[in-house]
Amino acid sequence: MKKITKSKKVILLLLIPLLLTGCTKVLKDKNNKAVVNEVTGQNLTENILCKPTDSKTIELYKKNNIDVDSLPYCVCKSDKVKEKVLVTDEKGEAVLDENGEKTYEEKEVKCKSFNVGTGGYEGLWTTIFVKPLAFVILFFGNLTTNYGLGLIVTSILIRLVLYPITRKTAMQSEYMKKAQPEMAKIEKKYANKDQNDQTVMMQKSQEMLMVYKKYNINPISGCLLSFIQLPLLIAFLEAINRVPAIFEEKFLSLHLGTTPSIGIGNGNYWYLVLAVLVAATTYFSFRFTMKDQAAGNDDMAKQQKMMMNMFTIMIIVMSFFMTSALNIYWIATNLFTILQNIIVKRRLGK
Repeated sequence: MKKITKSKKVILLLLIPLLLTGCTKVLKDKNNKAVVNEVTGQNLTENILCKPTDSKTIELYKKNNIDVDSLPYCVCKSDKVKEKVLVTDEKGEAVLDENGEKTYEEKEVKCKSFNVGTGGYEGLWTTIFVKPLAFVILFFGNLTTNYGLGLIVTSILIRLVLYPITRKTAMQSEYMKKAQPEMAKIEKKYANKDQNDQTVMMQKSQEMLMVYKKYNINPISGCLLSFIQLPLLIAFLEAINRVPAIFEEKFLSLHLGTTPSIGIGNGNYWYLVLAVLVAATTYFSFRFTMKDQAAGNDDMAKQQKMMMNMFTIMIIVMSFFMTSALNIYWIATNLFTILQNIIVKRRLGK
């Protein structure tokens, strides 16, 4: 037990600097109020990684003193692009017009696109997770000609990388089926004994742990997938909020930067379908993961059922306030989890 406790402390110490560096900053106006895109209802991000393409969005950034012109393009669709370049004199100072404002001229310049090194070092979290993830989403978004599809492809690729880990979680329910007869005997053995007797309960727990060890069962493995999902969810949220090409895009009539609560409020009820899909896939992915892991243990079964219901309700509520892009990521990963569990069960069932 001491080794487990120490390892947990080490993991927490490693995660703290990752989570506390390089966070999304909300763009605020002179009155310290969040600047909102009227079309999407999204709070704009101050520390975006690349240029917006929507003229109204660009205007909002410039109005709030964000130099979007100095940022690279999210994706270069050609080698050269036309840009408004600041006119300077021989000393390198800006040339002013008759109204005292800086003058610009349109020139064809080499297109600079976003990459993982854009903006330099911004802390471990952003540098190691957010920027590479944003780059991959942009790459596949450009390849598929839609950033919604790019998001789905990236989600699936990440799950394929994590498959060796999540496969073990999926295997637990099958192992539990094999252990069920022995677990049922233990439950029957202690059914008529005093459940408040600590010595008796300790003996029961020890016998159950021996069965778990025999069949290579980890009682808490059902929660493993949820803990893996959390940092990935945060990283996807950061990448989506900091890349205009993603939150400006549409996928199946859904604006990726809009939340279902805003979309439904604007009369587009397809956002409700999105929330329903999040709820359904979350419930079934969690149910497949937890199913049969508490076989022969009524107390554990009740706890896991309560945990599953609470987690599902929490995600349903969150889905209405998460951007469509993040909801699409969640649905894609849940569907992958469901498919993975079906494949594992069939293979082990042979």
